[in-house]
Amino acid sequence: MAIDKLRVAIVGASGYTGAELVRLLTAHPRAEIVALTADRHAGEPLDAVFPHLAGLDLPGLVALDAVGWDGVDLAFCCLPHGATQEVIAGLPDGLKVIDLSADFRLSDPEVYERWYGRPHQAPGLQREAAYGLTELNRAEIAAARLVANPGCYPTAAQLPLVPLLEDGAIEADDIIIDAKSGVTGAGRALNEGMLYAEVGEGVHAYGVAAHRHAPEIEQGLSAAANKPVVVSFTPHLMPMNRGLLATIYVRVSAGYDADGLRRVLATRYDGEPFVRVLAAGATPATRHVRGSNLCLIAVFADRLPGRAILLSATDNLVKGASGQAVQNMNVMFGLAETLGLDQVPTFP
Repeated sequence: MAIDKLRVAIVGASGYTGAELVRLLTAHPRAEIVALTADRHAGEPLDAVFPHLAGLDLPGLVALDAVGWDGVDLAFCCLPHGATQEVIAGLPDGLKVIDLSADFRLSDPEVYERWYGRPHQAPGLQREAAYGLTELNRAEIAAARLVANPGCYPTAAQLPLVPLLEDGAIEADDIIIDAKSGVTGAGRALNEGMLYAEVGEGVHAYGVAAHRHAPEIEQGLSAAANKPVVVSFTPHLMPMNRGLLATIYVRVSAGYDADGLRRVLATRYDGEPFVRVLAAGATPATRHVRGSNLCLIAVFADRLPGRAILLSATDNLVKGASGQAVQNMNVMFGLAETLGLDQVPTFP
């Protein structure tokens, strides 16, 4: 579906993912931001919330119920988890939507209720939503009205693991994911645990054996392996603003080694603009992807026989959130996938 100029709305524009969408979309040659909502800041200009976005020709912030949806082609929803279901259910039927919360990522309503503690409020839409991990689900995304943008940890974990499971190159019953994210992954809401004195000069694990991204990761890996997959997943919070590094420990299948895993990934992602499989011995780092939509993947042989270590680095606000959302928008509307996303990483 090709279109000359996309008119987009950002619902929940006062959070980090909303601000990142504004940054990316103002450089997109085929997109125009026509509405920005933020109920608490309704009536204010966006630069009163985000001074770094001053000087841009943008609409002011309004309450959600003040948006006129006629002529809007796409809404990005950047609301907190649990707040999006009823909002999206109340939007016009013909409006395309990309949801950046977790509300539509899990295809099974019972799994959602188990992990989020409440029944899903729009189960029909949940079953309709396409999972928006672009490189692995383009055809479904292109045909979808509602796309569930993946979480940052699931993006970094699934991009290296799904091709290997589909190929049978690794054992599905022995996967350990140790992931570390910048504090923007926790959102912008006031939270004592996010204070500088609580986060700076230290590292801590959180959501141990209970993080809500675990079922999302397992959903994708189970589909790839064609059988149930349960992983050991532990996230950590790092004293940095943005960036995500996943260190993944796997047991290789008979007939494979680290070089074989690298070949599988290099073949799968050959020609992909945003996923790069590094040469043997190269190590990705969050500073190598900062501000970009890239995912860098490396493979190392473990010292333990029959095992390998995968490294995956992304910017949690770009490929882990808003950049992937723009990538999905491009796919949904038949645009070149790299439009608005060709920024090189900022370094140092």
